Amino acid sequence: MKQKQPERKSTNPKTRRNRQIVGIILLTTVLLFFGLVVFRFFYITVSGQVDGVNLAAKTRRIYTQETVLKAKRGTIYASNGDVIAEDSSVYTIFAVINHRNVDLKGKPLYVTNVDKTAQVLSQYLSLSADQIKNYLRPTSKKINQVEFGPAGKNIDLATKNKIADAKLPGIFFRAQPARLYPNGTFASHVIGIAQLKDPSKEETDQNGQLTGVMGIEKQFNAMLTGVNGRQQVQTDLYGYELPQSKVITKKAKDGDNMTLTIDSRLQNNLETLMQGVQDKYQPLGMNAILMNAKTGAILAASQRPTFDASTKKGMAAMWRDTLVEDAYEPGSVMKVLSMAAVVDSGHYNPNATYQSGAVTLDGSTIRDWNYSGWGTIPFNQVLPRSSNVGMVHLEELMGKATWQKYLNRFHMGEKTGISLPGEVSGSYQFKQAVDQANTSFGQAINVTAMQMMQAFSAVANGGKMMQPQIVSRVTNPNTGKTKKYRPHQVGTPITAATAANVLDQMRTVVNNKEIGTGMAYQIPGVDLAVKTGTAQIADPKGGGYLTGNNNYLFSVVGMAPASNPQYILYITMKQPQKMTAPAETILASIFKPLMTRVISYGKTGSAATTDTVSMPDVTNQSTAEAKAALANVGLNPAIIGSGTKVVQQLPRTGTKLLSGQRAVLLTNGAALMPNVTGWSKNDILKLAEITGIHVSFTGSGYAIAQSVAANSVITTASTVTVTLKPR
Repeated sequence: MKQKQPERKSTNPKTRRNRQIVGIILLTTVLLFFGLVVFRFFYITVSGQVDGVNLAAKTRRIYTQETVLKAKRGTIYASNGDVIAEDSSVYTIFAVINHRNVDLKGKPLYVTNVDKTAQVLSQYLSLSADQIKNYLRPTSKKINQVEFGPAGKNIDLATKNKIADAKLPGIFFRAQPARLYPNGTFASHVIGIAQLKDPSKEETDQNGQLTGVMGIEKQFNAMLTGVNGRQQVQTDLYGYELPQSKVITKKAKDGDNMTLTIDSRLQNNLETLMQGVQDKYQPLGMNAILMNAKTGAILAASQRPTFDASTKKGMAAMWRDTLVEDAYEPGSVMKVLSMAAVVDSGHYNPNATYQSGAVTLDGSTIRDWNYSGWGTIPFNQVLPRSSNVGMVHLEELMGKATWQKYLNRFHMGEKTGISLPGEVSGSYQFKQAVDQANTSFGQAINVTAMQMMQAFSAVANGGKMMQPQIVSRVTNPNTGKTKKYRPHQVGTPITAATAANVLDQMRTVVNNKEIGTGMAYQIPGVDLAVKTGTAQIADPKGGGYLTGNNNYLFSVVGMAPASNPQYILYITMKQPQKMTAPAETILASIFKPLMTRVISYGKTGSAATTDTVSMPDVTNQSTAEAKAALANVGLNPAIIGSGTKVVQQLPRTGTKLLSGQRAVLLTNGAALMPNVTGWSKNDILKLAEITGIHVSFTGSGYAIAQSVAANSVITTASTVTVTLKPR
């Protein structure tokens, strides 16, 4: 047998050295890697950070649930406590119908019983059970969730809670912040609107804040906007609160509440009167302002075109607040101020005479509205007859420097500083003699309606000129502190004696049937001071003024009682397209009833003592119980539906209302059309909101006819036309 040879070992020194080097390198690499790991671990332990991320903070975030505590936007009130604008959350209801939606424990998150769900929802939505079933059984099986059209949107909190209490599987709600304007068309450009910064996110952005984009809502946005709070709680991986975890809460700070000088009853009256003229005569524009002559407080103010703040209908027609953002030539109402300047400067001799009809300056002929004039007449007929020629002669007697001094005293060409955004300053031309003369009768000068009100206050208030005021007070609901806005005198351009003289001349305008131009504004038993105006409108194509009987800015200013004016009412109407009556008759249809009403307020004090009540919660009560509850607080119930239980109500619980106002109550069962004869437009809009029907209006004022008979069944597909007529 062959003997096995022993293994041969390398004895090459080079090979052994290479092996040693490789071993050293491997060992060094391992040691370095281990050292880096140790160093990294030590660094993380000491610093608590990885790649700049704080591990402790990240862990807290993972196991901390933070909830935003929404701040309430401040409420805006009328002077008598009526709510003009208030913060609200409304809800959209939706149903999950795809059976794949279950929670971690396999519990259904979809509608499990269509019949029961439809029956319950029909009690709260203006839809029948069959209509709801149609939504819950769509033709396509791929649909994950469904909504219920207009009837399922803008649901109030009380209704949402009642539906939630039924614990219907698959029924969910999506909240959105909203601003409620319960009065519809109500000084809409003055009050303005607030909306989400991105309107496209209205249905998904639950934490979005409303922002004022017009009027008071914009001007005082910082005050009205609250500051959201937050609440933090420790949770496990599944989102459940850990026992004995510390809850950290930062309370929300609600926005300030504001009370305006506007009286809601006078404002509603003005809106109705303005809309009547708008519908009948179709002017291209109108402005009206009612002011307290002693304080400058704006009691009512409106414009046309306007919009309904609750529906936004009409907003596209006019975005500007024309009371402060539009400057125009005022026409002959300017003679009130120029006559005041003539009298105050000592250049007025009422018995001196002049030749009326026409006068030439700088090669330009200025004419009276009566081209042939009235012959040679005394200067005490300039204002009653509204003579341009007479005013030109009086301006010449004053001289350029004096007349400009009074224009400055009346703050022409300056903003009033009223608390409304976008106010313009106006301007006037004064280089040539003809320009100076033209300004005396309201041409070659651009003003705003609010500027004119400020200047008129000097005549009505014994020479003291008051700044127009729209805000009465602001209250911080978090501290209870109230800031009051006091009347602010901005000058004394004329003496009390001058003011009395001009008022006497304005009396002649309305009382002297031989020479006065304002006879149409007479109110039996009321001592009035009036001045009318008919201003030419510049041709937008350039070169002179428009022609035609309706191409004017017609206006009137009245002060009452003339012996000691408490109120100033100024109305302008631009280019009525259907001028089927004289301008004075048209304007008087607004002027006389509103002035009559405010004077009666002054006598009885009823404007200051109007009773306000809070809307009670009558949902889920029987109709008999609801009627009794509303009668107990002085409200007028309107029952909508064939059921015996109230499921929705408008106005919402807690809303401030005037005693005697109508509350609309929706019952279970089929919705039935009520007899709306005598209802206001705002009441009918409540009916539309609560039932989902579509309503269109003809005319203005109060309902006298309806296209759908009373007691007819109505659904969200119903369209109703209501005819309105002023009372």
